[in-house]
Amino acid sequence: MRVAAGIYSLFLLFVLASNSPAQTNWRNEWEKLVKAAKEEGRLTIYGVTVFEDVFKYFQKQYPEIKLSYVVGRGAGIAPRLMQERRAGKYLADIYVGGIHSAYELFYRSKVLDPIPPALILPEVLDESKWWRGKHHYVDHENQYIFVFEGSVQGGGISYNKKLVDPKEFKSFWDLLNPKWRGKAVILHPRTPGMISQSLTFIYHNPKLGAEYIRKLFAEMDVTVSRDDAQMVDWLGSGPFALNFFGRGIGTAEGIGLPVREFYAGSFKEGAFVNPLNGSVSLPSQAPHPNATKLALNWLLSRAGQIAFQKATNDRAGNIGADSLREDIPKDDVFPPQRRAPGIEYLVTARPELMNMKPIIDLAEKTLNEAQNR
Repeated sequence: MRVAAGIYSLFLLFVLASNSPAQTNWRNEWEKLVKAAKEEGRLTIYGVTVFEDVFKYFQKQYPEIKLSYVVGRGAGIAPRLMQERRAGKYLADIYVGGIHSAYELFYRSKVLDPIPPALILPEVLDESKWWRGKHHYVDHENQYIFVFEGSVQGGGISYNKKLVDPKEFKSFWDLLNPKWRGKAVILHPRTPGMISQSLTFIYHNPKLGAEYIRKLFAEMDVTVSRDDAQMVDWLGSGPFALNFFGRGIGTAEGIGLPVREFYAGSFKEGAFVNPLNGSVSLPSQAPHPNATKLALNWLLSRAGQIAFQKATNDRAGNIGADSLREDIPKDDVFPPQRRAPGIEYLVTARPELMNMKPIIDLAEKTLNEAQNR
């Protein structure tokens, strides 16, 4: 009888909680939002290409909302968005992609709406569901650029499997062995993209720092390129044994080229956590504000983050991004990119690390000096 009474009491508490004013308020607000979003019937997504696959799951859940995409690399899409705004065209509802374009162009130009007031779902608002028990933002105010991805990265360095024995490399410093002088191709330091996070990690790592960047660009007789495809081709065909910061290695390896990336944990100086593509921001004056709010809550929900991980894993050349939500399966995430408990990672998506100017200036100055010798 006591057990039965206890179960009944718990059931009664659950019913009361489900009908509490707080529960009723958010449910009512959510139902009104869904209705208004369906009446708008449209959503325009700007960002990196993979989100076409992510939002297919949103489309299945809300077929009444027609999706339009303007996608590509952030270095092209973000400036386009700003040009449209300067011409008085407010076409973007939501921006999803890397952090630097959003920070340098949107945040600095003060064209973003704050995200916290748009969050409704309790499962999204519950910060215990997220890594380190909090929401992660890039901006100082913790308002404008929400980071939902925290994949572990190793530095963006790859090698030709026929020319390099990866067992020779225990440290980043091993990459600067004189035997590799003249045998490395490197992405130009001012190229937008992943190089920013890699250089940030090196620069702020006390075991590497500015000295490593100086030696890399000044003493290794590196060949510089701004073209990822060219770099992959050079690495795969043999003129170069090492590739610093070039993208597309996973795709190239998948089609049979003898290339591979040094994954996170390969070197004793550690690894870093960063969002490859996983941040979201809300351009102000969105043409479909209710659909935008609905899409934001869906993206940050458990279902949305599972879709994000699945989409990045399914797309050719990707090995599965690791969401910062901790309450979802991680089977889609390539093991070296999963965050492991008990390990301290340098988090590059922090406001105090967003100023890339001194890092890029150092790399470019050193490179120019080496080329002019």
